[in-house]
Amino acid sequence: MLKNYFKIAIAVLKRRKFFTFISLFGISFTLTILMVLTAFMDNVINPTYPDLKRDRSLFINHVELQNSTKGWRNSSSPSFYFLTHYAGSMKTPEKMAITSTGSSSNAYVNDKKIVMDVKYTDANFWEVADFDFTEGKPYSKAQIEQSQHVAVITERTKADYFGDQPSVVGKYIEADNIRYRVIGVVKDPPVTSNTYFAGLFLPYTLTKSNYKDTGHMGDFNAVLLAKSTADVDKMQKEYDQIISRVPTNDPGMDRLYSNADTYFRDKVRGLLGTGAKSGFERFMLMISLAIFLFMLLPTINLININITRIMERSSEIGVRKAFGASSKTLVYQFIIENLILTGIGGILGTLFSGLALYFINQSNFLMGLHLSMNFTIFFYGLIACVVFGILSGVYPAWRMSKLAIVKALKAQ
Repeated sequence: MLKNYFKIAIAVLKRRKFFTFISLFGISFTLTILMVLTAFMDNVINPTYPDLKRDRSLFINHVELQNSTKGWRNSSSPSFYFLTHYAGSMKTPEKMAITSTGSSSNAYVNDKKIVMDVKYTDANFWEVADFDFTEGKPYSKAQIEQSQHVAVITERTKADYFGDQPSVVGKYIEADNIRYRVIGVVKDPPVTSNTYFAGLFLPYTLTKSNYKDTGHMGDFNAVLLAKSTADVDKMQKEYDQIISRVPTNDPGMDRLYSNADTYFRDKVRGLLGTGAKSGFERFMLMISLAIFLFMLLPTINLININITRIMERSSEIGVRKAFGASSKTLVYQFIIENLILTGIGGILGTLFSGLALYFINQSNFLMGLHLSMNFTIFFYGLIACVVFGILSGVYPAWRMSKLAIVKALKAQ
């Protein structure tokens, strides 16, 4: 039976090639966009180089002070003191890495300006992150305490500044008129991993800001690393307990908020969160609504095209009804035919997605980011095909099943 439905579906698709093109284009284009976005989100959410321990990490990127009476609030990244004094007193984490927020530095080579993203870090940064060193090694705790002018650079910075020199360890790089001795070169981290993304890594003791300031707010972030994934919740609760006892140190503010979040929740909090609210539920609602609306347009388009196709086949419907075909059988047939149509569109969408991801990776549009197809992306694409097929096929099939035999036969 399914074989016959497939033959009929192919014959119908060949009958009106323009309608078929519009249908397949709408399905494949929508699926391509959805699958590329899914690949991007999969890369952002799941552990990727150099953040391979993300499943047992929590990120501290925000401190917020509020006046609950007047509604005032002031938010910022935490200070170095805040992180070392409070988060540093925790017992659960195996390690805590501290890094500065993003900044930039200028260098000039052969009258060409090079803008480098800079991170100031502690020694634990290199143990929490899994950077792949192609040359040299990271700076040590002793070198940091001695404020040595040493640096770790990425392969891209190496190519931009030193050209095609095979080895640059021991050479000097000058940024903002300050010379640093290169002691290590790492593979480029993806730009989406903003905690670890930079082109030039320096000891935190060389930062231009006052890292010794004892205020709550500053320009540093921290990554808490648990011994195992089972300790992540315990680590989060311990941090919450410590923060609940931290004074605001500001007479105009009576509440202090800071959270140790998983990677994705931390990003959402940075976009939509405030105070104790992470904004995660609102974000998921917005994403779900956006996906629904994005899929609604091609679904409505398919419904209209399918109704047109069905009306053209009214005589076939009338004959089949006259020979005893039930409405249920006809509905089943047309839904199967529509699933076949969306299945073909899904195959095309998968092929187009693979091409799109290839060109995105080759263009290096997002530095260090490599998107790829995997089972998760394919699974969501398959779900989208089934949703397209059912939603766009049920109503036209129901309309078809209600056609009276005499009216259907006279339509031709």
